[in-house]
Amino acid sequence: MSDRFPTGEQRPLYETKANLFKALAHPARIRVLEILSANGRPTPVSEILAQADIEPTLLSQHLAVLKRHHVVTGQRVGNAVIYELAHPKIAELLVIARTFLADTLGGQRHQLDALDSLPPLGEPR
Repeated sequence: MSDRFPTGEQRPLYETKANLFKALAHPARIRVLEILSANGRPTPVSEILAQADIEPTLLSQHLAVLKRHHVVTGQRVGNAVIYELAHPKIAELLVIARTFLADTLGGQRHQLDALDSLPPLGEPR
């Protein structure tokens, strides 16, 4: 097995995957995705805006990034623009990320508890 970075036909696949993670790499975008996932239906921008507590221009920019990387889809319906997750597995990805976060934080709590169980230190001289 080669440990070199893939070139040729495989390289664009890795770039596409990296772009997915770039699209996810902002707390506001994660919040938007969680809102869309929790709603489980196409959601108007006005509703996302009310729940996300983000400035309208910033929300627009974040939605554009998510749309450009095919994480969400958007369409105009009358005067409203509605968004939804582009693929149901994105909701699953959010659940996995939250589980990872909980496990990581749980591990840190264990370390903090272990730190508390260390014998006391003497006063500095």
